[in-house]
Amino acid sequence: MSTIIADDGTEIYYKDWGEGPVVTFSHGWPLSSAAWDVQMLFLAQHGFRVVAHDRRGHGHSSQASARNDMDGYADDLAAVLNTLDLNDATLVGHSTGGGEVARYIGRHGTGRVAKAVLIAAVPPLMLRTAENPEGLPLEFFDDLRAGLVKDPSQFYQDLAPQFYGANRAGSTVSQGMLDQFWLWSMQAGLKNSYESIKAFSETDFTDDLKKFDIPTLVMHGEDDQIVPVKDSAPKSARLIAGAREIYYPGAPHGLTATHQDRINADLLAFIQGA
Repeated sequence: MSTIIADDGTEIYYKDWGEGPVVTFSHGWPLSSAAWDVQMLFLAQHGFRVVAHDRRGHGHSSQASARNDMDGYADDLAAVLNTLDLNDATLVGHSTGGGEVARYIGRHGTGRVAKAVLIAAVPPLMLRTAENPEGLPLEFFDDLRAGLVKDPSQFYQDLAPQFYGANRAGSTVSQGMLDQFWLWSMQAGLKNSYESIKAFSETDFTDDLKKFDIPTLVMHGEDDQIVPVKDSAPKSARLIAGAREIYYPGAPHGLTATHQDRINADLLAFIQGA
């Protein structure tokens, strides 16, 4: 397998397809880089070099005991960019991966970055606080942790329909799409998946977003049951100077799969645009 070694010795698996301008992909919780395969194939076929890695503890990367937090995730992304010497890259992040991209820019700057794309991303902050009253209560995330530990396999099976909107009337989501969510999720280490809930829910990305100084596209489904749109995308866009926004009526959290043609077209247009 293709791997790079993070600063603490963790093995980070990555895939590297195509030639041309670089686009990197950071995946959502609790999945792996496989969740990006459709976008990666599409962009590779359109003249781009596409690179995606499995977050520590997820997919084919080693199940590290420590640094299962946004700083650790961002530093692992930096290790991928630095080891492969990627420059002028467009960083694309979905859900937790959007937080990873934001924290990378907050910690490491934009010296290697040309553009950024946040898709159904967790920033600026998911948790309800005095400063963020529209957020979700801590009890919601405590329930996620309890359900995960009690029966991981069933937990992921129950989560998949919400992720892809298969629980909505008229849904055409296939059983295969739900099954692949379960398969990818079961590859994650339990400790890593458990600790990632705190990372994606309690990290405040406000200061990171203010450091974006490159063209940025914010994309979000309006029927997102995992990261509610009202408390995420519009707030992030207001914090990023000059951010562009695209909202998809009726689209779920997993819109990169359910609305792949529209997402692919919008990604390509943004990356190719001046």
